[in-house]
Amino acid sequence: MDRKKVAIIGAGQRGEMYASYALRNAHQIEIVAIAEPITERRNKFQKLYSLPESMCFEDWRDLLSAPKLADAVIICTQDRMHFEVTMKALETGYHILLEKPMSTDPQECRLMGEKAKQHDKVFSICHVLRFTSFFATIKKMLDEDRIGSLISIQHNENVGYWHQAHSYVRGNWSKTEEASPMILSKSSHDLDMMLWLAGADCLQISSFGCLSHFKTKNAPEGAPKRCLDGCPIADECAYYAPKQYLTKDTEWPTSAISVDTSYEARLQALQIGPYGRCVYHCDNDVVDHQVVNMYFENEVTGVFTMSAFTNDCNRTIKLMGTRGEIRGTMEKNEIEITTFDTGIKELIRFPEIIGHVGHGGGDDGLMKDFIKRIGDDRAVQGRTSAINSVQSHLMAFAAEQSRLEGRVIHMKEFIGV
Repeated sequence: MDRKKVAIIGAGQRGEMYASYALRNAHQIEIVAIAEPITERRNKFQKLYSLPESMCFEDWRDLLSAPKLADAVIICTQDRMHFEVTMKALETGYHILLEKPMSTDPQECRLMGEKAKQHDKVFSICHVLRFTSFFATIKKMLDEDRIGSLISIQHNENVGYWHQAHSYVRGNWSKTEEASPMILSKSSHDLDMMLWLAGADCLQISSFGCLSHFKTKNAPEGAPKRCLDGCPIADECAYYAPKQYLTKDTEWPTSAISVDTSYEARLQALQIGPYGRCVYHCDNDVVDHQVVNMYFENEVTGVFTMSAFTNDCNRTIKLMGTRGEIRGTMEKNEIEITTFDTGIKELIRFPEIIGHVGHGGGDDGLMKDFIKRIGDDRAVQGRTSAINSVQSHLMAFAAEQSRLEGRVIHMKEFIGV
């Protein structure tokens, strides 16, 4: 297979992650261009991938207006920018890998799905969990009827108190108006996984949840607006910013607060930037806990729970069938299957991948699949094609509507079919 040329639009944390695949697989993929408005990020990318100045764009419009310069684009802009960038890239003739969520608007998701049908190009969504050994193995077990007919799924996303504070209280996804509801921005992976494992369309959905803890009324007495402004409970507060960001560890999430990860730059970021704010004095409004109930066309029921108030940042799942059950913890890469007739428990481990870095191997699995399919004209549709991803996105929008309106949403009515 010839080495494929790829352009990156958006050089933030996710853009860096997908592009880094080229550093480990130079025989498959070459990064040939970057569009990124932040100068420091753009310059970092240019140096890392040895890009000429002519292939470094401040505005994505300039990249997509230029003569076609790559086989594919990977789009990792902010959520609300996805629609415009993607539609232009499709019209220009690029294969596309789009970071989730597809859009923050349900109608835009539908339009993107329709547009995908019109173009004979690979258009994949970054639902990376489908490419983990963990979830792919569970799906294979279900397809092989290892636990009989699937009856019910319980899936938990344990966000982690520190992750909630970083991304959804202080960070870019803290306000629905500027990003999207948390069920979409954080958990569209998980609803997509529920849909994939259930193996049938979702018919009904209901949801409950709210922002309970990260509010001004819960601020400790005397807590200042910024952690470094003399917080009286610094030693005992789990969310004291220097505990998170001024350690020797400069990997994510610390790397997100400043392009320059020197101590001095990080200290300045906490003094003037959003990540130095007290978590009880931010302008966040997304939920910190939510539950979603689902009923599928094949009579499978599902419940998804997302909570900020966990120590670990991981995903756990239990699938109940007529002849057995499956339990698993993704970040431990462990699956346990039990059959009722024998009572035997089989433990499956994936020792080659440790922790949640790279989504349990899903990031590389997604990239490998994408690069392979853009080189095969017969494999335009894949495991995470946009056409397949529209329904799980609409499930997230329906769940949020249910949460806000306090009623069960019937998906066919919601979709308009």
